[in-house]
Amino acid sequence: MAPSTSFLFVFVLLALSSVCFSHRPGGGNGYGGYLYPQFYDHSCPMAQDIVKSIVAKAFAKEPRIAASLIRLHFHDCFVKGCDASLLLDSSGKIASEKRSNPNRNSARGFEVIDEIKSALEKECPQTVSCADILAIASRDSTVITGGPSWEVPLGRRDSRGASLSGSNNHIPAPNNTFQTILTRFMRQGLDIVDLVALSGSHTIGNSRCTSFRQRLYNQSGNAEPDPSLDPSYAAELRGRCPRSGGDQNLFFLDFVSPTKFDNYYFKNLLAGKGLLNSDQVLLTKNQQSAELVRTYAENSELFFEQFAKSMVKMGNISPLTGSRGEIRKNCRRVNKN
Repeated sequence: MAPSTSFLFVFVLLALSSVCFSHRPGGGNGYGGYLYPQFYDHSCPMAQDIVKSIVAKAFAKEPRIAASLIRLHFHDCFVKGCDASLLLDSSGKIASEKRSNPNRNSARGFEVIDEIKSALEKECPQTVSCADILAIASRDSTVITGGPSWEVPLGRRDSRGASLSGSNNHIPAPNNTFQTILTRFMRQGLDIVDLVALSGSHTIGNSRCTSFRQRLYNQSGNAEPDPSLDPSYAAELRGRCPRSGGDQNLFFLDFVSPTKFDNYYFKNLLAGKGLLNSDQVLLTKNQQSAELVRTYAENSELFFEQFAKSMVKMGNISPLTGSRGEIRKNCRRVNKN
């Protein structure tokens, strides 16, 4: 979701027959293409090992990168599908999604993706797509922080364009209402279970003061804080998130175990200590989502299992397969014809 994000773990084997087929909102992808975990077994057998090793190196240098890489995959898939459009820099006819409100000054981890792509181009040129790199790196980031593992369906190709307007309009924002957030998920073929489970990625990572300031000072335009926010927690947040200034000050999304993928995110919501409005409304604005929050707070195994399933489902949003799109040599720009 809009600020830094977090996600991840425990080995969950998924029935590929039901989840690996390319997904488009409303049905199949219409092109007969599908994704499967063994896609690179012959063309680039070292691909997943290369991604894993570079993610591990980046994480050792900066643990925050795990949440950032998961967030890149999420923000990519919600715009035009999982096609690496987010990775494109502005050039010619392309207005980069990196400039959108959800991504500007907050999307990060691009250099790690560049390093992975460079290594893969040396190992097996023009074989592994940037879109697949995002999907694998997201899984590996989850695992390395203690979350579940899953087999990543592969075979996505990269787009030749981006959508700045799509990035501004389709990615849920931290100040959105519950219904707006759910609607944006449902447009992608995701349901309320996916919404709550994927929000659990906020068990790791950080968010900026500017993303939740209104909850501290003016939640409903009445110059009052959000009544659903624990008063002592709010007072603590105000210490580093003033009424004005400090916009880029970072706060843990899960203050209890900020670098470990676990279910404390949900436990925090039950205590009124969700950082973002988009987090807390999962408990306060919908009975079904509130029940899921309580379930995942009590049972981390169920959360891990559903998170893995929902990540596979999200990774199957409108992928480019077959001859559509291309395999970029550089994730930041389209190939020259």
